[in-house]
Amino acid sequence: MTSFDLQQTQTELQDKNPRIILRKALENFDNIAISFSGAEDVVLIDMAINIRKDVQVFTLDTGRLHSETYRFIEKVRKHYQIDIDVLSPNRELLDRFVKEKGLFSFYEDGHQECCGIRKVEPLKHKLAQLDAWITGQRKDQSQDTRADLPEVQTDTAFSAPGKELIKFNPLTNWTSAKVWDYIEAYQVPYNELHEKGFTSIGCEPCTRPILPNQHERSGRWWWEAGHKECGLHATNLKES
Repeated sequence: MTSFDLQQTQTELQDKNPRIILRKALENFDNIAISFSGAEDVVLIDMAINIRKDVQVFTLDTGRLHSETYRFIEKVRKHYQIDIDVLSPNRELLDRFVKEKGLFSFYEDGHQECCGIRKVEPLKHKLAQLDAWITGQRKDQSQDTRADLPEVQTDTAFSAPGKELIKFNPLTNWTSAKVWDYIEAYQVPYNELHEKGFTSIGCEPCTRPILPNQHERSGRWWWEAGHKECGLHATNLKES
C-alpha cells in the first residue's frame, strides 16, 4: 500500500467514472477485495479484472441462499476464471442461535440477530485481514440510508483500533438502469432470479419478488417497517 490521503482521494474521485475509482483503489491498495453478492458486484468484477487480474473476490454464504444464487456464484467463478473466497458463519454461534430460537425467529423479532451471525460476523473476520474493500452500493438503493454515500470513506463499522479500513463505492452515482445497461452491453453474468421479479436478492426466507412500481429493496424483510439494511454497511450510512 502506498501513502493514502483519504480526503484528497475523495476530492479527486467525486463524481468520477467507476473505472477511475476502481483503478485508484487497486493502485493504492494491494490487500483489497471486492465484496460480491449481486448484479452490481459482478459489474465491478468485470471492470476490475481489466485493471488487475489477481483482484481478490469474496462472498457470504449464509446457508440460507436460493439455489439460483449458489449457481450464480459458480457461474461468475467460471466466467471470469477467478477464485472466490466463500465465507461461512461461525458454526458454534449459528448452532446455538438455531437451537435457542429455531430457523425462522426473524419473522417474530426482526432480522438483525440472524444477519449478525450469518453475515456480519464472518464479514468482520474477513475485513480484519484487509486494508480496503470494494462494494457495489449505490445512492439510489435507499434515499433513507444511502443518499450521502461517498466514492471512498473510512469504514467506521469495521475499522479496528490502530487499523483503519478503507471502503470504496465505485457505483455510488449509478442507477439500477445503468447497471443493467452495462450487464447487457458486456454480457455480464447475473442471477436468474432477476428474471422472476427479484431485484435485491438476499437469503431465501427473507427475499421475495417486488410488485410494479415498488422500490427495488421492498422485497427484502418485507414483514418489517423501516430501513432495509442487514448490518453490513449500517454504521457507515446516514442515520435517520
